Formats: sequence, structure tokens, C-alpha cells
Amino acid sequence: MKVFSFIVRCVRNVVRCVRNNPKLAWTVLVVLAVAIAYFCGYNEGSVLAAAIVPGVAGGKHVVDGPLTTDLTREASPSLLLNEVDRQIVKIRPMATPIDQISRYAGSKHAGAMQVDYYNVDTKPTVTTLSEDYDESTATTTGSMKVVIKTANDDMFDASDTILVQGVYGYSPDGETLTYDELVLYVMGRNSQGGINVMAVNGKRVGNLPNCVPSIDAETTLVRMGRAASELDVMSPQFEALPSKASNYCQIFKMQVEQSTLQKLANKEADWTMSDQEEAAIYDMRLGMEKSFLFGVKKRLWDPDKKENIMFTGGIWHQAGKEFQYEASVMDESHVVELMRMAFTGNNGSKRKVLIGGSRLIGALSHLDVTRVVTSGESVSKWGIDFTELRSKFGTLYLLLSEVFDDCGMADNGLVIDPEYIQKYSHVPFSTEALNLKSSGLRNTDALVLTEASCLVLRYPQAHMRIVKV
Repeated sequence: MKVFSFIVRCVRNVVRCVRNNPKLAWTVLVVLAVAIAYFCGYNEGSVLAAAIVPGVAGGKHVVDGPLTTDLTREASPSLLLNEVDRQIVKIRPMATPIDQISRYAGSKHAGAMQVDYYNVDTKPTVTTLSEDYDESTATTTGSMKVVIKTANDDMFDASDTILVQGVYGYSPDGETLTYDELVLYVMGRNSQGGINVMAVNGKRVGNLPNCVPSIDAETTLVRMGRAASELDVMSPQFEALPSKASNYCQIFKMQVEQSTLQKLANKEADWTMSDQEEAAIYDMRLGMEKSFLFGVKKRLWDPDKKENIMFTGGIWHQAGKEFQYEASVMDESHVVELMRMAFTGNNGSKRKVLIGGSRLIGALSHLDVTRVVTSGESVSKWGIDFTELRSKFGTLYLLLSEVFDDCGMADNGLVIDPEYIQKYSHVPFSTEALNLKSSGLRNTDALVLTEASCLVLRYPQAHMRIVKV
């Protein structure tokens, strides 16, 4: 009725205005139409719809309306954070770096307590010669095509080329030794074992030109690119199949209680239920950090509860590489080798995180700053302050983790690639108030913190354990 009365008054005013000044008729009609549209929309419980317009540099802008939470979630879904998660990540992040990084990266919802996932590895490119090869074999068989035995014949296909490290090739006449390393051409795998190869820059042996020179066992062989002929249309097939792995989500719980009299009592210090909750969250995260690192995947039957308990597997056991060292104080050669192993052979990120015990971090702290490896610079990421360790291979973010000390691994550490660590949550972190008074159990205020989650390394070869032997 109010809208109808408003429209009637507007019409009367328009008629009166048109009579007095006909030139204003169109202007008044436009204003009236906008007003009617506005009030009709208002009457239906809505306002004018706002529009999201892309900016010139990739941003987004809201026009024709106010900025609301719905529009924010539509335009920038990651801008608004869950309040519980924001509270958690601010509670002593330096003490639980693995849990902290995984929360910043975000978690995927798991529809069950068991998480199945797939890893895709890369085809190996390096192997060794398993048996000595003597160049006299070519004169015995009378052929430039010979058979060599490798530690992994299956990694080679026809038309592959092989670089033989430490063995030099020869000039086109096969007489003059050059400083170019020997290259072999793969003809195919031999049915009796080994691979059939020919030399690209081989040696003249007797009357046979371009023969494969002698190669000692344990010589490194590097698989290089394929070489096809002009009439080749097809090539040996390449297939990659992911390998399936799984982990269990573990139910982490923590309960906080405070009696009614305790809450009402006068206190010298301002210690409330919120303070207890913060302390409980820290203790809970610390326990989760240890489980995420060193937990053992297991489904265990509890005869008292008459149900299975699921334990999550730690990422320490999931890492695909391991670096071993013996020195109490690492010199530059140790660190360079550590960096080389951490950043090569996996196509991972060039910035990784090294979390270690106190003795490992202490050994790295004795490192002198050189042109090859530099240390000492600080950087803040994921709410954590790291110390940078740079090399030509990549950059490591160093952080002391007392969890390693607590678990008897003060000399050990773990290099993780944050791009390939994934958290799965079957039950996201949540708080639930228990009404123990109404149930007649206790006259207390009770709060239960719960999360059912696990961590997985999606690309194991991008992560590495550091172990002192």
C-alpha cells in the first residue's frame, strides 16, 4: 500500500509539473520511472544488482552497488578467510612449521577417513654399466653394432642416445682422441639381455671404423634425446602411469573445561576460558606436528572401545630421497652436495624448506659465506621467519624445529617442497561446546577441538630426508 500511495503522489506531481512547465515533462518521467523501479525492487526485498567489472590489470571492480560478502566471495574467493583458521595460524607458528605451511596452502576435503591419491614419477635418465665392455668384441663379431649390459636396460628404447661420462670419443677418422665424451646410439634391447648400440663418435678397431671403445663397469650412462631418420614417422611409445598411494586421516581432539565456580572466582591475573583454549590449540598443533612428521600409518583395533583407531602416516617416511652425512660440522662441499641432491633429478621448485633439529641447524650455522653458498639473510613466509641458504642449485629456507629434538632426531632434517605437499581434511578444524550441565555430568563449561586430517607428499622425489650416519 505504501508503494501504491507513493506512485499515486508521484503521478499527481508529474501532471501538475507538466501543466506548469511542459519542457520538464520528459525529465520528470525518467526520474519517476527510476523511482518506481527502485521501490518495486525494495518491496521485493532486494536492491539494485551490482556488477563486477574486470580492471585493466587483471583486478576486479564493483559498480552500481555496495561491496558485500557475497560479491567478495564471487570476485575473490580466497580473500575472506575462516575465522577459526585465522586464529589457529597465529598461535605460535614457529613451533609447528609443517602444520603452518599446510594450513596456508589450504586443504582438500576428503570424503572418507582413508585418502587415496596418485603420484607420477619421471622416467630415469641415469644408470651405470654393469659389466666391462672390451673394444675387441667388435673385431670378434665383425660388426660395429655391439651389446652392452647396464644396470637398467628397460630405461632405453630404440633411437635413444647415450652420453658415456668420463669416456672420450674420437674424430671422424676414428684415429684421433678428442675431448668430446663418447655418445652411443641405441638400436634396441637385446633378447639375451643388454642393449644393442653403435658409436656416434667411435674408434677404429682393426679394419672396422667407428667402433665402441672399451668402457669400464660402473661408468655412468646418461639417457639423452632420441634421433630419428628422415623416413621415420613413428617412434617407440612413451607411457607414464601414476602409482597409487594412500593415507589415513587421524582424528585429533582436545578438550578444555572450566568449572562454574572457577569462572566466577576473582583472579589476580586475567585468565579466562579463551586463554585456556589458546593453550590447548598450541598443544594440539604440537602433537599434530609430530604425527604429521613421524606418524605410522595404521588401522588398530581397540578392544575396549570395540572400534578401529586410524593413525596417519608421517611425511618423513614418504620422502623419496635421502641425504646422509657424517661430519659434525658441515663444510662447503657437504652443503653443495646437499643442495645438489635436493634440487636436481626431480623438476621441483627452486625454493624449498629445510626443517631440522638443533644439531643439524648448528652444523649448518658454522658455514662460512662464500661465492658458492651464501647464508644469513632472513625472509618471512607463511607467517614464519626463515634464514635463507642460497646456492647455484636453488634456495633453502632454514628453520629450527624442536619437534626433531623431542623425537630424538636433533642431527636430522627434512627438505620439503611446499608446492607438492597436500593436506586432506575429513573434518576441518572446529570447536564444539559441550553442555555437561544439562546432561548431569559436571558443572563445567566444556569445549572440544576436533580435526580429522592427514598430510601427503604428492611428488616424493621433490622431498628429501637428511640423516646423520
